[in-house]
Amino acid sequence: MLQMCLGTVYAWSFFQTMLARQYGWNNTETVLSFCLAIFFLGISAGWAGQMLPKWGPRVLALTGSVLFCAGYVIASLALQLDNVTLFYLGYGVIGGAGIGMGYVTPVVTVAKWFPDMRGLATGIVVMGFGVGALLLSKVLAPFLVVRADSDLATVFLWLGIVFACILIPCSLMLSNPEEEPAAKPGGPARAAKPPPETESARPYLFTGRFAVMWLVFFFNIAAGISVISFQSELLQEVWGLSDPSLEPAVLAEYGATLIAVSSVCNGVGRILWAWLSDRFGRVTIFRVLLASQMIVFGVLMSETNPWVFSVLVCYVLLCFGGGFATMPSFILEVFGAQKMSRIYGTILTAWSAAGISGPLFVGYLKDVYPDRAVMYCFLIGILMLGAGYIFSFLLDDERMRLGRPTLAHTLERYGLVKTT
Repeated sequence: MLQMCLGTVYAWSFFQTMLARQYGWNNTETVLSFCLAIFFLGISAGWAGQMLPKWGPRVLALTGSVLFCAGYVIASLALQLDNVTLFYLGYGVIGGAGIGMGYVTPVVTVAKWFPDMRGLATGIVVMGFGVGALLLSKVLAPFLVVRADSDLATVFLWLGIVFACILIPCSLMLSNPEEEPAAKPGGPARAAKPPPETESARPYLFTGRFAVMWLVFFFNIAAGISVISFQSELLQEVWGLSDPSLEPAVLAEYGATLIAVSSVCNGVGRILWAWLSDRFGRVTIFRVLLASQMIVFGVLMSETNPWVFSVLVCYVLLCFGGGFATMPSFILEVFGAQKMSRIYGTILTAWSAAGISGPLFVGYLKDVYPDRAVMYCFLIGILMLGAGYIFSFLLDDERMRLGRPTLAHTLERYGLVKTT
């Protein structure tokens, strides 16, 4: 439930055209709100990953939920005042920071609850974030737009209230699993838990392995999020060229449907690719994600059939979700469970960088080259995916350790013992 509500940020393109028309903002000004939300999402997720072992999941999830809901309320006030700067502060900075705190917490926590099924467990949890756009684009937003007579200030206010009623109670239920109790006298002996690692995660963040993982993650996100930010508007343009007789309201409905269907693909991809990564390896799956999307982006550059266009966009979202599902388990295997929250939080800063570079560049292209923006968008995507694919050959699934391996580490490597 936490992830589903927070994942509604991926339905941004539902509001992109409406905000630009009602308030006279251009594409770059409007999409900057989404860019800021994703940027501060990644930054706050990195900070939350560092604080999670100290503060615990409940405090961070509750704080993130409050900030996320407050962001919608402030955005509502900004729309009433027609103040784009205040809108950036509310939806982008405050709301985005809330998403980051809320996102990283359930992912790390569920990995502790299901140590033997980490790939599948984290995939199911992040699936909620992927399908959040379905909740907003086909349920909440259309209902509120009709009830509020297209007054977006009222829509944003009620979204903040509805999300608060869901997120705050859910946050209070989040907790880490309890420590395994000691064996009772006369009972069967329990396996001794390995002592926690005392070394800091900081040295690992300055290694080449981490840098390459960050880059591969960044390129996969940047390509996908550039499509997410404008998918509704892009489809409306393709449909408009295919059938000029369609009314704007019909085109908007088609765009909302694509958001909903692609969000399901985003969610399904987080389970599918997580399961496949458990079976075939994390690095192999990342290479498949990047290489297949390069082909799809090449077809999208010149595709004019709106149905084929929609199917290919859904595949891009399927792969976009796969990257998020595969990375947590990848970090667990390479760096270990004790350092997972800190390293995973830090690697989510790639999400921040991608959220700024991808959508903002597409918005600029649509303002400057409106007739060729679609082609340029997918061409840049091919270049980013190609760079990620090249860097992926510098990765492997082997556990990373600094310094000489101990006897326990050697036994673990050859499968003689297993640590959590």
